[in-house]
Amino acid sequence: MNHNEISGIIIQKATTIHQSLGPGLLESVYKNILIHELLACGLHAEPEVMIPVNYGGKVFEFGFRADIIVENKIIIEVKSVENVQAMHMKQLLTYLKLTKLRLGLLLNFNTVLLKDGIIRIVNGL
Repeated sequence: MNHNEISGIIIQKATTIHQSLGPGLLESVYKNILIHELLACGLHAEPEVMIPVNYGGKVFEFGFRADIIVENKIIIEVKSVENVQAMHMKQLLTYLKLTKLRLGLLLNFNTVLLKDGIIRIVNGL
C-alpha cells in the first residue's frame, strides 16, 4: 500500500470515530480507539514509538515519542485541543525528519467537523 492509500484509511477511521464520539474527549481516548480500528483493518499500527536523536555521532534515546506510526510509513499525532499551534506542526515535521519518514498526519479531534482538524505534513516530497 502506498502513502495515499494508507492515509485515506487512517482519515476514514478517524472520521468514523469522531462522528461516533464527537469532540471533547482526551487525546488518549481517540488515540487508543484509532489504534484499535487500524489494527482491526489489518494495518500495522505501533503506539508510542520512541524517536531517537542522532547528534554528533551519538544516539540519544530520550523523551520523544510518536503517538502512532502506521505501516512504518506514516506518523500520526493525535490532538484534542482548542487550536492547533504552529509548534504542533513543527514537532511533527521534526519527528518525520528524525525518522526519515515522509508523511505525517496531525489529527485534532476537538473540532466540530474532523476535516477541519486534519493537517497533512510532508518531509521532502
